Amino acid sequence: MFLCGVNSWAQQADSIHISLKNRTKKVNRIPEIKANITPYKPLYTWIGGSGMFNTYSTTPKNTIPAAKDKLLTIVKIYPNPVEDQLNMILSIGKDGTQTTIKIIDLLGNEVATLANERLNAGEQTKSFVIPSRINPGIYFLRVIAGSESQVKRISVL
Repeated sequence: MFLCGVNSWAQQADSIHISLKNRTKKVNRIPEIKANITPYKPLYTWIGGSGMFNTYSTTPKNTIPAAKDKLLTIVKIYPNPVEDQLNMILSIGKDGTQTTIKIIDLLGNEVATLANERLNAGEQTKSFVIPSRINPGIYFLRVIAGSESQVKRISVL
């Protein structure tokens, strides 16, 4: 016995609803990150009538000390790589400046002190014997004169 209802086979009326409402668009906002970052400003100098970019700097030009105001200037270290004797030309800006010259390894440990003396003003040439206990490799030469310090890389053979 089959019972079929009339409603189960009946078609429903088409129901199409068209609405013309204005939809609000979702605005995707990118979050702003606020930080105190100094913008890049290259120094622009004129050399011989042509412009040339120099170096990146965030400080005004007038705050960079002139070379004559420097207490210590390492002019040259030779030979590099060095085997047994190291020669150095350095310039001291003031008489009686306490100067220390040290060999430092890559980890920052002091390996040897080559000099610890007071030097007179002017350009001087110094020669140092590299201690035999220093293994071949890359080291740094730290020169401290008064409150100024400079570091140069040397290779020991």
